[in-house]
Amino acid sequence: MFDANGHYTITFIGSNLPKFASNNRASGTPDENKAVVGSSLAHFGTYVVNEADKSLTYRIESATFPNWDKTDQKRSFVITGDELKYTVPAGSAGGTGTVTWKRVK
Repeated sequence: MFDANGHYTITFIGSNLPKFASNNRASGTPDENKAVVGSSLAHFGTYVVNEADKSLTYRIESATFPNWDKTDQKRSFVITGDELKYTVPAGSAGGTGTVTWKRVK
């Protein structure tokens, strides 16, 4: 979600997260917790778009990956029709990633 005042929130949730056997998120097993942390990421803050160099910068206030708290994360983007695609040069789990957003009509 991006608003017109420059605020955003992003939540990525894996599609195959395990149910916690305890039915209590504070009592997950090490394997349950690892699966959730490894397949989920959320962050929020403000954003800036630079049309000249086709970049989007997230000014992350807080993230579920705390190493990103209070950092700026710049992403190069491409817009094609109703699709915005950007690359994450240093993913929170290592490597790079590509995120694709499609406009809802």
